[in-house]
Amino acid sequence: MSDLLDDIAQRLQADYSMKVVGKHLRQGLCPECSQKSLWTFAASPWVVRCERLNNCGYEAHARELYSDLFESWSDRVHKMEEAKPAAQRSPTAVADAYLREGRGFDLALIRGLYTQEQYYDAKADRGRGAGTATVRFVVGDTHWERLIDRPARFGKKKANFKYGGSYAGHWWAMPHLSFAAPNPAQPDAPQPPKALWLVEGIFDAIALAHHGIAAVALMSCSNYPEHALKAIAEQVEREGKQVSRPKLVWALDGDKAGREYTLRFVQRATEQGWECAAAQIPQQRGAPKQDWNDLHLRDRLQDKDVDTYRYHGALLLAQSAMDKALLIYNRTNRTEFDFDFGSRLYWFELNLAAYSKAKDALEKAQEEGPPGPYQSEREIRAKALEQSAVLKPIANCLPRALYFQRNEVTQEAWYYFSIAQPHDRRPVKGTFTSGHLSAASEFKKQLLNLAPGAIYSGSSVQLERMLLRQLEKIKVVQTVDFVGYSKEHKTYLLGDYAVSGGQVYEANEEDYFEIGKLSIKSLQRSIALHINTDRESQDKSWPQHLWNAFGPSGYVALAFWFSSLFAEQVRAEQMSFPFLEIVGEPGSGKTTLIQFLWKLFGRDYEGFDPSKSTASGRMRTFTQVSGLPIVLIESDRETKTGNSAHVKSFDWDELKDAYNGRNVRTTGVRTGGNETYEPPFRASIVISQNNQVQASQAIMERICHMTFTTRGHTKASFESAKKLETYEIEQLSGFLLACLKQEEHVLQTFQTETEKATSWLLEQDGIHKPRIAKNHAQLLAAVMAMYPLMRMSEAQFEAVRDQIVAMARERQHAISADHPLVQEFWEAFDYLDTIPKPSAGGPVHVPRLNHSRDKGLIAVNLNEFVEMASNHRQQVPPMSELKKVLRTSKTRRFVDASRAVNSALTNNHDKPDQGKTVRCWIFERNS
Repeated sequence: MSDLLDDIAQRLQADYSMKVVGKHLRQGLCPECSQKSLWTFAASPWVVRCERLNNCGYEAHARELYSDLFESWSDRVHKMEEAKPAAQRSPTAVADAYLREGRGFDLALIRGLYTQEQYYDAKADRGRGAGTATVRFVVGDTHWERLIDRPARFGKKKANFKYGGSYAGHWWAMPHLSFAAPNPAQPDAPQPPKALWLVEGIFDAIALAHHGIAAVALMSCSNYPEHALKAIAEQVEREGKQVSRPKLVWALDGDKAGREYTLRFVQRATEQGWECAAAQIPQQRGAPKQDWNDLHLRDRLQDKDVDTYRYHGALLLAQSAMDKALLIYNRTNRTEFDFDFGSRLYWFELNLAAYSKAKDALEKAQEEGPPGPYQSEREIRAKALEQSAVLKPIANCLPRALYFQRNEVTQEAWYYFSIAQPHDRRPVKGTFTSGHLSAASEFKKQLLNLAPGAIYSGSSVQLERMLLRQLEKIKVVQTVDFVGYSKEHKTYLLGDYAVSGGQVYEANEEDYFEIGKLSIKSLQRSIALHINTDRESQDKSWPQHLWNAFGPSGYVALAFWFSSLFAEQVRAEQMSFPFLEIVGEPGSGKTTLIQFLWKLFGRDYEGFDPSKSTASGRMRTFTQVSGLPIVLIESDRETKTGNSAHVKSFDWDELKDAYNGRNVRTTGVRTGGNETYEPPFRASIVISQNNQVQASQAIMERICHMTFTTRGHTKASFESAKKLETYEIEQLSGFLLACLKQEEHVLQTFQTETEKATSWLLEQDGIHKPRIAKNHAQLLAAVMAMYPLMRMSEAQFEAVRDQIVAMARERQHAISADHPLVQEFWEAFDYLDTIPKPSAGGPVHVPRLNHSRDKGLIAVNLNEFVEMASNHRQQVPPMSELKKVLRTSKTRRFVDASRAVNSALTNNHDKPDQGKTVRCWIFERNS
């Protein structure tokens, strides 16, 4: 397919700056070592390699670099087929292209072994259904087919077996594979193989066949081919001495399951009289798993390569630690090294002087001894090795470095280790710092701290030698220190799952996510999300119960929770994201609602009380999540002391910058420089309390307010509320993934609907503040985006829209009124300022607090106000709180604070027509 090769070549030249040099593409920028050393063949750029073999050795197949070019085979092939006359079109054209270009097979070798079919899954592609062309092979009484058109739409399902069939105990084999005795009359007939390789997949068996290796596919690492082996044994027995059983080479995948089943099957086959060996592909740490087909694509199945794989298979089957050590020594000629056996760590050391002495003694004994069968040089060498080698256990466990991770903000770094122990099938995982790895004593302490009973008894030199081997080219995993959406990586990190581009990924065995070329994990462990991916176990009746219990208000709250998932993206586009306030009298159900909404997101939680935390603690809470709500509960807690007024312990102005996604607090970083940590606010804010927030106008305008009461509660609503309380997280948490799969649709809805909804709201009576309209327009856009997911009726949508309009009007009215403390102040002022003064002719009404000579202004000294209020038993808030809110006065607009005023209430004895100078707060008399 020249068009595919042309596409690959163009991409390589564009992405890696490769240039055509003769028959090659060269001078590409290597992604591993950043040198201009990348090259490939211009006519067939399937594999790109770095020329710096010793210092880098980077290698990648075009399928890894540009997976999108290898996904839609039907689309690519149909364009070419349509250009051909009808008589020349092939019914297997798509399958041919996939096997030839995608798998690197010679079709002449496998022609007739497969067919091209179609597969459809109604539940795939986020529930919309999806179909694909397949390559189908018959296996026993069933068939196996590979899905070849954008298989990511089908989740983890990359292949399909015929329903009801079984391959248990059988294998798939190339048709020319024979176990019969040679026929002299047919010299070209297939010869029985001396060794038979047993691999997992059909493509693996075909790949090995291209290199003259007889192989069969078990279809699964757990399928022991009992029936197939029995048939061969019976055939060999019928043939007599003319043919012998082939040697079984178990060549399963190099993952944990493949290694375990190799050991299990070798023991079983050996007990049945089969001679067994193994072959293993050494897997590169941090790189995708490679199978035999991958090696075929990379041309790594030459004789020397096969010898390497057989060596690694022999290491896997070694019967003792000494056997394994001698295998390594004979292969590498290293006189000392560390190695593992049985999940323990050993140190091998060869005493060369003792070895020479032992070898000389064995040779001399053979020369001087009685006549008899002589030992070969190899046997003498092996015996001398056993006598002179020293094998020491240096750890009763197996610590293995997996990858390196760093917090780029704090510059803290860790090496993530897996610690396997002989008595435990599940390894312990944890981090080591550079200090832990610098000395044997520190390593031993951390090892004991992580894994119970794990002890390292080796020296620092042995530790260093081991780490030199393990840490060379160690994989680097990117990290974030929060749970939720990472804007830089366009990925949601949600505990054991991640979502990127609408696709769900599960964390691998090493606790990080591999998403294309991205390797990433979250360092945040204090927040646990329990997400159930089983769609069948999800309850589908909860939307009706939510509506019955809370009506439109419940759906508005749900819409805010839903839109919180996309708060980062919305703020990046629209510069702000509103806060939600849920206020209600005791028993109104707000706690039930919030806890239920959290269950939809896989969290058993309500919120945190900011009045119980320090500023530093609040900052940490605000930065723990991204794209999830942060719920502030009971933050209206008030205290009374004597005659003092109510005092709030949390300043709502701390949240002002969170509205725009800016940092809410700055802290220093423990470095030698002047670095600071200013994390942006990535979440959303929900406020849940009994009383409304009373704060500055700037904060009030940022809030979408909802009030819940007990009015209208019925027996049906009570029963639905109780049902919401009884739901388990496992029944609901799939909703989170369903929402994230709609990311593209949601963001498109916000982009197209928010501005229109803002204009529409500003046209409604009682709404004229643009910020209030925008906040509630974003809430309305969230409802529109949620509409198809919730399958809302038109009546429900209209009721929810009317609820949002009412919320916007209420907010507009709230910001037009004064703060309650300001209202209390003016009520007390008006009362105190007009108390009659006693005089000889009777009490007269003259100002007592207003020092202003300007009839249009009010000038009041706050200390005098507090003193007079105390004398007349009027309660006023503390001065600090009063000064904070008086600046927001609207009915009598604030003008200035602490201005020197020539008082109209006092007389200057020297100049009776002038008053004393008094420091006052100035307000307009009528705003």
